[in-house]
Amino acid sequence: MSALVLDLVPIWTAVLAVGVFLYVLLDGFDLGVGILYGFAPDLRSRNLAMNSIAPVWDGNETWLILGGVALMAAFPLAFAIILPALYFPIILMLLALVFRGVAFEFRFRDAEHRGFWDHAFCWGSALATFAQGVVLGAFVQGFAVDGRHFSGGSFDCFTPFSLLTGVALMFGYALLGAGWLVLKTTGPLQDMARRLGRYAFVGVLIAVVAVSVWTPTMDPHILARWFTWPNMAYLAPVPVVTALVALAEWRALNDRSEAAPFLWAVVLFAMSYLGLAISLFPMIVPYKYTIWQAASSESTQAFLLVGVLILLPVVLLYTAWSYWVFRGKVRADIGYH
Repeated sequence: MSALVLDLVPIWTAVLAVGVFLYVLLDGFDLGVGILYGFAPDLRSRNLAMNSIAPVWDGNETWLILGGVALMAAFPLAFAIILPALYFPIILMLLALVFRGVAFEFRFRDAEHRGFWDHAFCWGSALATFAQGVVLGAFVQGFAVDGRHFSGGSFDCFTPFSLLTGVALMFGYALLGAGWLVLKTTGPLQDMARRLGRYAFVGVLIAVVAVSVWTPTMDPHILARWFTWPNMAYLAPVPVVTALVALAEWRALNDRSEAAPFLWAVVLFAMSYLGLAISLFPMIVPYKYTIWQAASSESTQAFLLVGVLILLPVVLLYTAWSYWVFRGKVRADIGYH
């Protein structure tokens, strides 16, 4: 009788998927706050917006590191193809995140040039978000691959579709950021967040429709997955639930609920993420290699999984604890120093 061999590839896929989603969600709302930061009418509002994310913003980026390490360790072939293909938007994203982090620190320590650092924080957040959206769009479109190597040009990632997803993600993060500010603040800043959240929601709705129509044209397999029978019946709940969630988000932005705008925005992101996963699975290098074809050896996966299973619960507990400790409304007079 042959020994039962546990397939670790789905486990690593789940780790990577969860890491990417948590990064998009957690760093997404604080980047969204940064995007909306430029609309704050006065110093007090800017201080409140900054203080709302001050305890958690740097910890949120832990998930970006986890996603990158998981991709490199568990799917080295995908890492070797994707990184060269997306070199410029990734570098742009990292530089913007660094500049944004510097602005975060110096805004409080260099009061003489606070206006400059305010602009740096806002534009750094917007640029990092746009670059992430370009990465997403280029990934969905796929890459020019020759054997096991990227064979395209350095600027192939910049296409009409990837530029659309870049703008779309800015609206998406702004919606998350607006929900966070509604949850964490009161008064004029909360009212501003509701108003801007409605504008962001309209942008998200247009983007979701445009991307949903455009994506099936990327590959015949995606078109067949969504629009052949009986798949249409199986997958119909995804767009239906997404539409219902969008309706709930719009209502939450227009009533006096404080938690619902953020929570429904999170669910809306989750449904969009699910739709993308359904379209591309099991591809990890669209439309060339599956997760099994790009995976590292079983011994490598097993060895690294031991460390992940130890560290991942620690990171999750730390993240949950930090959000619990800093729960409640923020105040302008108590903040980041």
